[in-house]
Amino acid sequence: MKIRKFLISGCVGLVIFVSLLGGAVADRLFGIKPLDLIIPPERERTTVDIGQKVLKEESVVIDIAEKLSPSVVTISREAQKRRVLQFSPFGGFGFQDEGGKQQDIGTGFIISKDGLVVTNKHVVSETDVNYKVITKDNKEFKVERIYRDPVNDLAIVRINPGLNALTPVELGDSGGLKVGQFVVAIGTALGEFRHTVTTGVISGLGRGIFAGTPFEGVERLDNVIQTDAAINPGNSGGPLINSIGQVIGVNVAVAQGAENIGFAIPINEVKDSIKNFEETGRFSRPFLGVQYQMVDREAAILNKVPQGAYVVGVVAGSPAETTGIKQGDIITKLDSQEVKDSEGGLAAIINKKKVGDGITIEFWRDGETKTVTVKLTEVGE
Repeated sequence: MKIRKFLISGCVGLVIFVSLLGGAVADRLFGIKPLDLIIPPERERTTVDIGQKVLKEESVVIDIAEKLSPSVVTISREAQKRRVLQFSPFGGFGFQDEGGKQQDIGTGFIISKDGLVVTNKHVVSETDVNYKVITKDNKEFKVERIYRDPVNDLAIVRINPGLNALTPVELGDSGGLKVGQFVVAIGTALGEFRHTVTTGVISGLGRGIFAGTPFEGVERLDNVIQTDAAINPGNSGGPLINSIGQVIGVNVAVAQGAENIGFAIPINEVKDSIKNFEETGRFSRPFLGVQYQMVDREAAILNKVPQGAYVVGVVAGSPAETTGIKQGDIITKLDSQEVKDSEGGLAAIINKKKVGDGITIEFWRDGETKTVTVKLTEVGE
C-alpha cells in the first residue's frame, strides 16, 4: 500500500512536471502560458477581486462600528410612579404602585460634547415620563430638556455629561446620495439588543411616507431615504452611516408587513434643524397650515388634474385658512416654484422659508387657477 501510494504521488508530480515543461515550450512557441490551460486568467483575477472586496467591506463595517458606537446612545424611559386603585383577587379594592420600571425604547446619537443628542420626536413624545440616555459603556444620564421639532419627526435632548467626555458624530452630506450606495445602521434593535449593527444599501431616494400609528398620530414625511439595512422598532432615532463613517440619515420608520424596507430622514434636513436650534434655542418653523397628499404626474394625468399638493385638511386659524385655501384645492406653485412630489413636495419648499415671509400661492380649484398671497407664521402662534 505504501509503495502504491508513493507511485501515485510520484505520477502526479511527474504529470505536473511534464505539463510545466511542455507549457514552457508552448509559451515560447505559441505565446500560451501554462496556467492558462488550467485556470483562465479572467476567472483567476475575478476570484481574487471578489475576495478582496468582501474583506474590504468587512473591514469597513468593523471600522465604522468601532468609530461610531461610542457616539450612539440608547434612549430609555421610566414612567413616573403613581398609586392606582385596583381590584384585589382576595376580595375588595386596594391601592397599588405602578410605573418606575426602566425600558429601552429608542436610539440617538451625540452631536455635541456638551450633551446634545439627536433622536426621533416619536421616541420622546410622552410628557409624563422620565427619559435617560445610556452610552455604549453603560453610563446613564438623565434627560434634562427635550426640544421637539413641530414639522419633522426629530428631537434634540439635552443631558449634562459632567466630567465625562462625549464623542460627537461627524455629519455627512445627504445631497449627493446615490441608489445602491453602501450604508450601516446602528441602534437598539427591538428595544432590547443595544448597539446592533446592520448593513445594506440605499434602495431609494425622495420617498414620501406616512409614519406613526392611529393611536400616536400619523405624520407625513417627504424626501426620506429608503434602505434595506435592517431597521427594527428600537432603531428609531439612530444613525444611518456611509462607508467613511459619516451620518447621512436618522432612522425613522420601517414598512409594516414587508422585509428590509426601512426609512431615514436625510441628514441635511437635520443639519437645518440643528442650525435653527442653535440660532434660536428652539425649533422655529414656518407654518402654512394645510394637510395634504401629493399628486404625482401619473395620478394627475389619470384624474385630469394638475400636479401638486392636494389639500385634505386646513388647520383652523392658520395662514392657509385666513387666505381662503380650502379642502380639495391643489397647490401647484409657491413663489413661482412648481410643487412636485419628486422634489420633496410642499414641505421641502416651506422649510426653506422663514417665519414672517410673505409667499405667493398658486392653486387649482374646480378647473380654475387662483393666486393668493399669505404671510407664514410660526407653528403654535
